Amino acid sequence: MKRDDFVQLQKRLDIWFGKPKLLKQAFTHTSYVNEHKRGGIEHNERLEFLGDAVLQLLVSEFLFTAYPSRPEGELTRMRASIVCEPSLAKFAERLNLGAYVLLGRGEEQLGGRQRPSLLADLFESFVGALYLDAGIERTRAFLQEHMFPHIDSNDTGLLLKDFKSKLQEKAQHGNLGPIEYRIAEERGPAHDREFVVEVYVGEKCCGTGIGRTKKEAEQRAASEAWRAISQE
Repeated sequence: MKRDDFVQLQKRLDIWFGKPKLLKQAFTHTSYVNEHKRGGIEHNERLEFLGDAVLQLLVSEFLFTAYPSRPEGELTRMRASIVCEPSLAKFAERLNLGAYVLLGRGEEQLGGRQRPSLLADLFESFVGALYLDAGIERTRAFLQEHMFPHIDSNDTGLLLKDFKSKLQEKAQHGNLGPIEYRIAEERGPAHDREFVVEVYVGEKCCGTGIGRTKKEAEQRAASEAWRAISQE
């Protein structure tokens, strides 16, 4: 992992660390430290511990505000379904954090970059590092952009919102015309590709989304379009 890769990550997330060592520590797995014992390198487990606590607080705050009529027990269950391994791993995947983690050779060969438990821990350690570096407000802003908009409540817990389905339903009910997703741009190197997708409802471009995969970009474009149409 080169220093430029972390610069690239910060540019993509529009987050610039005042203490780059914290960012590197957040992405340093114990297996890497075990193979570089003389390097004075710190692994990310302490940051993971802190990040979990920060997530518990900010997710609780979000749920408390977003669902004012929900009782304490239900809010607790909702929080548990967000701050858990499967959910956090999905958020880490959305941001492609696994591509930047520093792993030992054995862990790399075992496919550690795709392992849900490692990705969930990585998301927590990144949040912990961001909190230490930039404070609670910047951490909240990060979650408001990359986590909270993709959470939806239903009777069984919390799921990632499928805005493409939501947009399709709204277009059908309103007789707004067919939906078409068009790739407007592909940019960046192969290992850090970004897609820009525009969604047309009828003949009108109603939303634009950027993502590391076409599917992610389409979901973000659909989210923007769904919100725009809902406000009309």
